[in-house]
Amino acid sequence: MIKRIAVLTALIPAMLSTTVGVASAHSAPHATTAVVTLTYDAGDAGQWAGPIEQAVSNWNDAVHNVRLVPTSTPGSADYVYEATSGWPQTTLGPIFPGGNGDVELGQQAVDEGYDMTRIAAHETGHILGLLDHYSGPCSELMSGHGPGTSCTNAKPDAAEAAQVDKNYASGTPALRPHRHQVVIDVWSDRRLTEPR
Repeated sequence: MIKRIAVLTALIPAMLSTTVGVASAHSAPHATTAVVTLTYDAGDAGQWAGPIEQAVSNWNDAVHNVRLVPTSTPGSADYVYEATSGWPQTTLGPIFPGGNGDVELGQQAVDEGYDMTRIAAHETGHILGLLDHYSGPCSELMSGHGPGTSCTNAKPDAAEAAQVDKNYASGTPALRPHRHQVVIDVWSDRRLTEPR
């Protein structure tokens, strides 16, 4: 009987520490980043409404730290889409809540034969802080016009999505960047040459 009591005395603390360890492992909070929500206004986008909706959906499916949603109050969006007659151009982000980004979706790129959804998704990539990489393959959204008019891929690749997640990993910064650099994308197969 004394041996059984000694064994139980040794097992009970061991069982309790295991149970406590398991309970604390399950109740430990997961380290998560707050998702940054950016609002956009596509009220002046005209024929681009469908391509914008698809482009936004592609980005929302690919990234985790930022969410793009249409504004419920016109004039209060973090960035706006608008249809223009020129070349696409965009404020280079990353844009954060309270920002004022601009995406001009230019008809000239469409006239050259480029896919509207790819253009909208590419320009949204600039809002999210991505730079152009024209020499990249069609699978890279930020290769833009580089692969030519036959490229219709409108989804970011894994590396592009990872960079956007990194851009928004710390949530909304206390100090927002005040730069207003604009990226002008000339979606053209024409090669510019320097005068001699």
